[in-house]
Amino acid sequence: MTKLDRRALFASGAAAALLAATGVSAAPTRGGCLKAALSGASRADRWDVSGQGVFMQAAQQGAVFDTLTELAADGTLRGELAVGWHTPDAGLTWDFDLRPGVMFHDCTPLHVDDVIASLAFQTIALAPNRLRISLDVADTSLPLKLAEPAHLIRPADAARAQAGIGTGLYRVETFEAGRRFVGVRVDNHWKDGSSGWFDRVEFHHFADADVRREALHMGLVDVADVDGIAAASTAFQLLPSESDVQMVANRSLVLPTVVGTHAPLDNLRMAERWWAV
Repeated sequence: MTKLDRRALFASGAAAALLAATGVSAAPTRGGCLKAALSGASRADRWDVSGQGVFMQAAQQGAVFDTLTELAADGTLRGELAVGWHTPDAGLTWDFDLRPGVMFHDCTPLHVDDVIASLAFQTIALAPNRLRISLDVADTSLPLKLAEPAHLIRPADAARAQAGIGTGLYRVETFEAGRRFVGVRVDNHWKDGSSGWFDRVEFHHFADADVRREALHMGLVDVADVDGIAAASTAFQLLPSESDVQMVANRSLVLPTVVGTHAPLDNLRMAERWWAV
């Protein structure tokens, strides 16, 4: 592989997945279902509201919706729905260029108005694929903050936002607030070949950590947000590290060599970053 090929691979986002395959001879392939036992769900959970528990954060950011930017597992900042950004005045105003050709799950194109409606900033459209955010106080870290689940991009139409129609890798098939979410992989997504390896993802809510732990031990789920498990360590991965366990995953799951720690569950993106062997 040439140096140029390597640079292209890392820029594509596929490198993290390929490097993850310790002991695996082939690159990741599509297929299977990721099942997770998670905490933090509520009967009041909604698709059009941010700031909910871990369950909905993982479903919203890691599966159904996207943000303008993405914090990769290695801590680098990448564009997601934005392909570029710059500030002409040291962080007081920011211009963002949107990724062309992005579609919502109902086959409606992403429009700059959707982004403006989603962000709680003073924002104007400069072009059909460009917007400007103006701040009262300069903030040079704004692109990093826009990767957080508080800044998910939803449809401007309220009914579509409430229905959980997003631009992410998984569309909503089943949603029972406070209990269960099932997402199905979107066909022809712009992240094809670099993310979104599972055909389906299922998140089940169990408030009791012991119940989540038992579901994992019995093989009913692949991953759970628990701080340890009383079983042979060879069967499970303690994440993000054995000294700071926030989740436990079956070793049948393959993960990037670096697991994101900025937020739980690989920066809430386990559904798109992990795959099964």
